[in-house]
Amino acid sequence: MFDNGIYTLLTERKRQGKKSFAVLIDPDKVNDGNMMQLIALAVAAKVDYFLVGGSLVISNYLDECVQLIKKNCSIPVVLFPGSPNQVSKYADALLYLSLISGRNADLLIGQHVISAPVVKQSGLEIMPTGYMVIDGGAPTTVSYISNATPLPADKNEIAMCTAMAGEMLGMKLIYMDSGSGAKRPITESMIKIVADHIEVPLIIGGGIVHPEKAYLNCKSGADVIVVGNAIEKDASLIKEMSDAVHSVPVKV
Repeated sequence: MFDNGIYTLLTERKRQGKKSFAVLIDPDKVNDGNMMQLIALAVAAKVDYFLVGGSLVISNYLDECVQLIKKNCSIPVVLFPGSPNQVSKYADALLYLSLISGRNADLLIGQHVISAPVVKQSGLEIMPTGYMVIDGGAPTTVSYISNATPLPADKNEIAMCTAMAGEMLGMKLIYMDSGSGAKRPITESMIKIVADHIEVPLIIGGGIVHPEKAYLNCKSGADVIVVGNAIEKDASLIKEMSDAVHSVPVKV
């Protein structure tokens, strides 16, 4: 499932201490015109991954969006699905998200049972991902849709134990997210304690609006930084964010 794929690349970059930057694209918020601009900016900024998906995706633009990216650049496309129907065979890989921070059984395993045949037939590289929603100080779409209480922003030990449990249950990635439009991003102290206690790659997203924060998150142990909402408002941030992430010194 993982040989010579995106996951192999992620783990190899983690082993080398190299940090990655991913641009999150919500198919409901883009069109062919601004996608071409985003792709050009991402290529110029040496973005490592495109994540494509959203909490709703009501526009039927998912396939077209992924195909447009694949046609115009070589940046890998990873699906970040908000529901079981967000599967596109044109992508490279899919984050198979299990909401380990909540107690909603439907998002822990229920929707996976429904989507399993379609996901299996897609031919995509499937990456089991422990998804943790952290309180970002404001109600977010993901917390509303999931009907699950986010982890408290100041309870680092709960986050640490949740991530450890996810890894021991077999999750190949841990993704901590404070959600689109979060008032405050995940703290560096929480990122550090989680990173220090897991071996799998750690992805951080939500509320990252300044390159300095992206840099500090990486210094604290994040392996991949995901930015979506801030770039929707100002696409020129792509280069600044990418430069910040890639400027983190590589530990030998």
